[in-house]
Amino acid sequence: MSLRAIEALSEADTLLCEDTRVTKKLIHILKERYQTLFKENQEFISLHSHNEQAFVEKLEPSFFEQNVVYASDAGMPGVSDPGQVLVAYCLKEGIAYDVLPGANAVLTAFVASGFVETQMLFLGFLDHKGSSRSAGLQQALHNGFTSILYESPHRLEKLLLEIEAEVPERELFLAKELTKKYQKYFRGTATAALNELKGNFRGEWVVVIRASQAQSASAITQKDILGLDLPKKVQAKLISKITGENTKVCYQRLLSL
Repeated sequence: MSLRAIEALSEADTLLCEDTRVTKKLIHILKERYQTLFKENQEFISLHSHNEQAFVEKLEPSFFEQNVVYASDAGMPGVSDPGQVLVAYCLKEGIAYDVLPGANAVLTAFVASGFVETQMLFLGFLDHKGSSRSAGLQQALHNGFTSILYESPHRLEKLLLEIEAEVPERELFLAKELTKKYQKYFRGTATAALNELKGNFRGEWVVVIRASQAQSASAITQKDILGLDLPKKVQAKLISKITGENTKVCYQRLLSL
């Protein structure tokens, strides 16, 4: 944690927390390990992805006459974590705010991957199942950029098997529990990753997918094709030619745009 972030926590009157138990544990560590002095009688309020919208809708600007700090459990608030709705409220009401960045899994994994392509696309978590998941995976594999996904330990194997079936030669970079005690890196194909992990998928994962060579080398892009006055089926066939995406899946994706 930065010194500014520790200072912000110590001076807060009210702490909005993704999980109050986690924030209280962090504050206990800061007190014990670094002898940080905190305000007396700090109030802890739960603010997570399931109640953020409802909580913010009930807020009054006067709430921020005190010193309020929002803390997520880990990583960077607002990046596949709560926080963005709160920022939007502050902008709407003219409330002064600041963002103190911490460890960020997206950028850390992107840099650690060693993939030299400088353009990347962050897609967060794919949908769990169904056609929307299939369309999301196709987008991740065939957009022409280095793509970054988050994945839970319960679905990492499923994702690797899907990538193995679709693009078995594509190079991946997997990062587990970034900046934490059990951090682990792996670089190779989906098949190699499955063999290396041997069913041990515990932890929170970031999956970096190397850019499709076919798309990045193409003189014409998907955007160019979508700009042409052509039937969706014809557009799908052309896009599949330059990206390698399955034509039927591509057609269904175009219908949903």
